[in-house]
Amino acid sequence: MSRIGKQPVTIPSGVEVSIGEDNSVAVKGPKGTLSQRLAPSMKLERENGTIQVQRPDDQREHRALHGLTRTLLNNMVVGVTDGYRRDLEIQGVGYRAALEGQVLVLSVGYSHQVRMSPPDGVTYALEGNTRVSVTGIDKQKVGEEAARIRRVRPPEPYKGKGIRYAGERVRRKAGKAGKAK
Repeated sequence: MSRIGKQPVTIPSGVEVSIGEDNSVAVKGPKGTLSQRLAPSMKLERENGTIQVQRPDDQREHRALHGLTRTLLNNMVVGVTDGYRRDLEIQGVGYRAALEGQVLVLSVGYSHQVRMSPPDGVTYALEGNTRVSVTGIDKQKVGEEAARIRRVRPPEPYKGKGIRYAGERVRRKAGKAGKAK
C-alpha cells in the first residue's frame, strides 16, 4: 500500500471540492479555483471532511497513480487555501531585478535587459532588487515560472554569479591553478 496514497486529504472549512465524472475535480477556496482531471481509474471517496483515494487493484500502473493522485488533490487544496511561493536570489556585481507593472525586468550581465511577463495565476514580487518571489495557487505553474526565471542566468560554478533558488547551494570550482613552465 502506498504510504502517501493511503493518507486522507483533509478539506479545511471554506473550501469546496466537487468531484465530477471521470474524476474531474474542482476545488474552490478563498484564494481562487483550481480544476484538474485526475486518473479515472482511482476512486475518490468523501468522508466527513476528508477525501480518501482508493485504487482498484495492485497492478503496477495503479500503484504508481495512487500516491500521485492523492498528492495532486492535496496540492490543489493547499493552493486555494495558502497558495505557493518560490523565492529566487540574484547574485553578481550589477545584477538586479525591477518590476514595471506586472513585467519583471532582469539585468543579469547581458547587453540587453530580459523582460518576463507572468502567466495567468502567477504574480511576481520584489524584496530589494536582488530577491524575486513567485507566488500563485497552482504549484506546478509557480515552480515552472521560477525555473523559467532561473534559466535566464543559472548560477555558474566559478564565481557563483547568476539567479538561484533561495537556499540553493552552488558547488564552486577552483579555477585555473596556474601556468607551468
